[in-house]
Amino acid sequence: MLELKINNSDKILAILSEMAKVTRHREPLMRDIAGTMRKAVLDNFEAGGRPSWAGIHHRSGIPLNDSGNLKGSIQQVSDNDKAIVGTNEAYAAIHQFGGVITPKKGKYLVFKIGDRWVMTDKVEIPARPFLMLTPQDDEDILQDVQDYWQSILK
Repeated sequence: MLELKINNSDKILAILSEMAKVTRHREPLMRDIAGTMRKAVLDNFEAGGRPSWAGIHHRSGIPLNDSGNLKGSIQQVSDNDKAIVGTNEAYAAIHQFGGVITPKKGKYLVFKIGDRWVMTDKVEIPARPFLMLTPQDDEDILQDVQDYWQSILK
């Protein structure tokens, strides 16, 4: 019979016990990941998109940044099983995915640009994806996971 003796068994058992406990209670890790994802989304706003968003034809400025409402609505939620970043703004999807806005009633959309009123049958909104992660953001999330396990294995 082959026998294996572990010299620092108390420490190893403590680590294994902590790992078992922590894998049941993942909320701190999910919270860190959600924070990293939220920071990435806010970085997208600061950079004007990563890659850069399509410009605005009727005025200067950085798309999606004028009022700050969309950026200010970015929230993070996490629990034991998930990390979520998003917004509850109704107009967010048209900016994320792009699309065409047409009148709900009547023949024309009517809106103001600067000092003049515009009438048109449709408005095409280019996609300006703000809820996205770059490869560097993916690396940052992996770092969150590594940091989490390092803190347990100390």
